[in-house]
Amino acid sequence: MSTINSKGKKGKVMNRIHGRSRCIWNKWSVLFVCVAILLGVFLAGSASQAADMLKVGLLEEPKSLNVWRASDRWSWKVLGMIYQPLYVRDPETLDLVPWLAAEAPELDADTLSYTVKLRPAKWSDGTAFTSEDVAFTARLINEFEIPRYRYKWQFVDKIETPDPQTVRFYLKEPKAIFVPRSLTIPIAQKKQWAPIVEQAKKTEKPLSTLLNHKMEKPIGCGPFVLEEWRSGAYLYLKKNEQFFGSGKEINGRALGPHIDGLLFKVFGTSDAAVLAMKKGSIDFFWWGVQSGYMDDLRQNRDIRLFTSERSALYYMGFNVRRPPFNDPHLRRAAAMLIDEDFILNRILQGYGIKMHSLVPPGNVYWYCPDVPRHGEGLDREGRIKKAYEILQKAGYTWEVPPVDESGDVVKGEGIRLPDGKSMEKFTILTPPADYDPHRAMCGMMMQEWFRMLGIPAYSKPTAFGSLLEQVKVKHDFEAFVLGYGRLSLDPDYLRTFFLSRNDKRRGWNMSGYHNPDFDRIADKSAETMVRAERRELIWEMQKILMRDVPYIPLYNPKLVEAVRAERFKGWVEMLGGVGNIWTFCELQPK
Repeated sequence: MSTINSKGKKGKVMNRIHGRSRCIWNKWSVLFVCVAILLGVFLAGSASQAADMLKVGLLEEPKSLNVWRASDRWSWKVLGMIYQPLYVRDPETLDLVPWLAAEAPELDADTLSYTVKLRPAKWSDGTAFTSEDVAFTARLINEFEIPRYRYKWQFVDKIETPDPQTVRFYLKEPKAIFVPRSLTIPIAQKKQWAPIVEQAKKTEKPLSTLLNHKMEKPIGCGPFVLEEWRSGAYLYLKKNEQFFGSGKEINGRALGPHIDGLLFKVFGTSDAAVLAMKKGSIDFFWWGVQSGYMDDLRQNRDIRLFTSERSALYYMGFNVRRPPFNDPHLRRAAAMLIDEDFILNRILQGYGIKMHSLVPPGNVYWYCPDVPRHGEGLDREGRIKKAYEILQKAGYTWEVPPVDESGDVVKGEGIRLPDGKSMEKFTILTPPADYDPHRAMCGMMMQEWFRMLGIPAYSKPTAFGSLLEQVKVKHDFEAFVLGYGRLSLDPDYLRTFFLSRNDKRRGWNMSGYHNPDFDRIADKSAETMVRAERRELIWEMQKILMRDVPYIPLYNPKLVEAVRAERFKGWVEMLGGVGNIWTFCELQPK
């Protein structure tokens, strides 16, 4: 058996092999170091770019980027950065501000027409934005009867485009909502959508075909444009170099965008999104922060919480089509019993606004402060005594009155209607606690407050779909608790919700409220073009509704949003929160 060593032949061979190995290893070492250096430079560059990118947390991803189909808020958080309207709201006054439009619309009362001048702008593909795009958008809505926008345009008779920067709308009849609603819809590019429209017209169901078209790369005039969408993970919007506001001052605000893009990350739950916020994985959680997270987030010096009012309404509604709530005295007594301060302080933990009217107080111009305020300033006993007084005068009786002969409050029992019949037990339908714990708890508390007066109320948490079926379709209910989380800033919804002719199956008048005086004033408000005159009518409508109380406003929840304070500055606060077009155009890296 031979011994192998460096002195032998085999040893010399092995030495040569080892030498070559060292040479090869040295070459690979140099190559590895070079790659590492290049990778480091690349990562440094990426980090630099990431520093100028806002990372936004969402609970869900958009359901569609088809501007005609999208109706969920997640889709519009993205589409609102791409598609733009002619006018937007000022963050402080809420007045309309020319956006794609160059100036305020000009009304010709003789011809009942509005002329809108457009500012120079380009689409994200570099082509010019013109009056043809505006006219195309409006005509498409009317021709296809797009459900989301049809009611805003069906009263437009014809549209003229005398030149690329001018568009003129002729109305069939006076419509107060034309400027605040019709002229604030997103404008679509004719070049992109015209071929899609023509193909849809050739199908058996043109509207369905149009709505189901999958738009992968929407072209817009907004500050950002879609670059990439990884379904279930993220969307990346990059800065639109063609944005008409870049480097300009609009409404006294210097616009960018000053950031390179928006990275929308999808988390699925608030727990996951809040954890990502604490770790710095996102800069902004674009959703309301629930009260259970607030103390923890406040302790983090790098996180700032913004608290904003919302244009929202959460309320109790009655079926006024049948007894017992066809009696306005009973509805007023019910309003007297509801303790809004308890709801705000105990149920909402202080994160809410008291609602005296059906128009939120943050909508300052349209909010009427001079409405009946049922029970304001009264304690629990005072509310019961006042409600008892209202019903007693209206002919209600009790086996055991809630106020005894000495004037003390006791538990009322055996309430009878003015016709002598015992009031049957009734149900307050609410969403279930896992859907909305606040509304479910409100139902439980109102049940107890009503029972103290002897009113046999029972709160019943009900699956949301079933609740809407009973209230809006079947009209088979006594009372319910629902809400509108995003009311339009134009208060025409008051007319929509309570107009007599809207009391129909699936109609918006869910309570079945009928009042000829209200109908007359509401219809007049819809055709009053002078804003100040219209406000007087809107105020009168609020007074009538709060006198008759088909709905009792309960609260308007505050919106609390979390941002990473150390990375960006320029957050713009307004009604509805800091997630608005002004913020995304003004935000700057620190």
